[in-house]
Amino acid sequence: MEVQQFYYDNKIVKKFLYATMLWGIVGMLVGLLLAFMFMFPNLTDGISWLSFGRLRPLHTNAVIFAFIGNAMFAGIYYSTQRLLKARMFSDVLSNINFWGWQAIIVAAAITLPLGYSTSKEYAELEWPIDIAITLVWVVFGWNFIGTMIKRRQRHLYVAIWFYLATIVTVAVLHIFNSFELPVSTWKSYSVYAGVQDALVQWWYGHNAVAFFLTTPFLGLMYYFVPKAANRPVYSYKLSIVHFWSLIFIYIWAGPHHLLYTALPDWAQNLGVAFSIMLLAPSWGGMINGLLTLRGAWDKVRTDPTLKFMVVAITGYGMATFEGPMISLKNVNAIAHFSDWIIAHVHVGALAWNGFMTFGMIYWLVPKMFKTRMASLKLANFHFWIGTLGIVLYALPMYVAGFTQALMWKDFNPDGTLVYGNFLETVNQIMPMYWMRAIGGSMYLIGAVVMVYNVVLTIKAGSKLQDELAEAAALTRVSKRRTAGETLHTWLERKPIQLTILATVAILIGGIIQIVPTILVKSNIPTITSVTPYTPLELEGRDLYIREGCVGCHSQMVRPFRSEVERYGEYAKAGEFVYDHPFLWGSKRTGPDLLRVGGKYSDNWHLNHMYDPQSTSSGSIMPSYSWMIRDKLDRSRTEDKMEAMVTLGVPYTNEEIANAQANMNEQATQIEQNLYTDPDFAKGYEADKKIAADNGEEFIQMRDREIVALIAYLQRLGTDIKIKDTEELISQNK
Repeated sequence: MEVQQFYYDNKIVKKFLYATMLWGIVGMLVGLLLAFMFMFPNLTDGISWLSFGRLRPLHTNAVIFAFIGNAMFAGIYYSTQRLLKARMFSDVLSNINFWGWQAIIVAAAITLPLGYSTSKEYAELEWPIDIAITLVWVVFGWNFIGTMIKRRQRHLYVAIWFYLATIVTVAVLHIFNSFELPVSTWKSYSVYAGVQDALVQWWYGHNAVAFFLTTPFLGLMYYFVPKAANRPVYSYKLSIVHFWSLIFIYIWAGPHHLLYTALPDWAQNLGVAFSIMLLAPSWGGMINGLLTLRGAWDKVRTDPTLKFMVVAITGYGMATFEGPMISLKNVNAIAHFSDWIIAHVHVGALAWNGFMTFGMIYWLVPKMFKTRMASLKLANFHFWIGTLGIVLYALPMYVAGFTQALMWKDFNPDGTLVYGNFLETVNQIMPMYWMRAIGGSMYLIGAVVMVYNVVLTIKAGSKLQDELAEAAALTRVSKRRTAGETLHTWLERKPIQLTILATVAILIGGIIQIVPTILVKSNIPTITSVTPYTPLELEGRDLYIREGCVGCHSQMVRPFRSEVERYGEYAKAGEFVYDHPFLWGSKRTGPDLLRVGGKYSDNWHLNHMYDPQSTSSGSIMPSYSWMIRDKLDRSRTEDKMEAMVTLGVPYTNEEIANAQANMNEQATQIEQNLYTDPDFAKGYEADKKIAADNGEEFIQMRDREIVALIAYLQRLGTDIKIKDTEELISQNK
């Protein structure tokens, strides 16, 4: 048998590890800044690109795709070479993967603070970056599959199965959710509208968690936990059940993010059913991971690497128990839109992904630099301060979520809301926000200590070299099953068949849920009185998206007595048929805005955006003063309307041709409404005089961004007359 010598490519692993630590610190710093903005809303007063609404998607993207994404690539590139007994297929592809991914991260770090956002959760990046993500992901998949083809190991280990499922499913999710119609270089509209867009987005959003944050890290768990513990995986059969049941069931669970919304009931119920079933494979994986450590508990007590991994797997178990639990409709009715969801998400992110990454780094760095960790004391300090940070982050958010839910739903004996003012609930949970910021600070301190420890370790180690290895060449065997070979053992040496079956498993749920919602019109009933946005309202909606308002405000009144009493009539599917993208939101830091139209005067909205505390005492909303000053860009209004026509919005040629005139007319009316406030009139005229005296251009109020935003807000919820709602629904229109 021919034995071949070759070198593992450690350089690419090193690059991804360094990027993991860099972007991890950056992402956590942005998150910590956001946490302090809840106590100090005007911390970045007047700086548009540092506003909460623009930084929130930067934080989520930095943590998910930069920190966790680079960690995923590092672990996959290291373990794949050793599991397949082969160097990566192409060093060139490996480097394109690395530098392309970093370029995407930098592009996100620039565009999101500038307000270039689609507003879709975990998919906020605009279309040029979406294309770049697709290309880099194809390079990654090409490199991975090429390595499998030239492998020297006949059977594919369980970690490889999870990596394959990740590559295929993330590609499918990203491509289908990112179907958008470009209007300009940095502006596009989702091809889906309203209910359809919501379903596709949360099919993607939930499964981005499943197949970017879970399946690749389960693969890493199956490789690094046995390596660190020097123990075999507890159960090979359990790993088979875990893999196939997980990838099949996970893809169905997305609708549990949309319970009690305008999504058709059948889709909601499917999401609930499969979410409950998801508990079994998830806990099967957790049990397999923890029981792998049987006989190694003495080592766990002394080895910080294993401590991180144990807490990571435990966090995975907690998050995957809680996910199905809050998918139950009666529990979801309490949890959704509250800080309970924030706690749930961060148990997964901080414990499962964060601690598994830290454990992997602590194991990898000494291995690759042929030395010991510089300081076990610092590693243990990182573990304990990080663990305490998770507790101090999550527990207050659970308390905040329960408090919000109880206060939102509390009624007086006479049937009125006990806490009619939304801000009463905000003020009640401020101590919990302080504790969250403290917990997040501790977690970040731990990460900084780790980076310091890693730097010391690298300095003490030997110069990084590619690692020499040898393995027997893979000989050809029968394509058919051999005597005594099980079906799955046969499949493990057939990467093409394995990939095809995994693809079929993940496509079934998506097809059954999404295709009927898009193609069967009766799933999305229309309402005759719902009309497209005016040109000015369309521009205002784009400003609302740019500023990330959907991150704090929902536009989805659920059919609960408490919500109808507080906000108005519950939402109907037909109200959203012209919404590209949908803006239902997923968190209520502020009140729901679906029925805000006509509730307040134009002057109130102006003052609220300039100084929220002046209209709403105790508000933690930051000022958006630049919108009061800046001129509205109307240069692409007609292009936007034409794009909407392409997407099925019934603007006429005449409406598009007269867009500027219609905008002037509506904006002028709002400007006149603003003049009814003597204070506004006095200040506005004074500003006009100052500009004239200084020879500066004065922007008329009707030409400013705030007027477009007011137009959009005043439109919300005004299309339907509540008493006639049932008569207005036309199933076949």
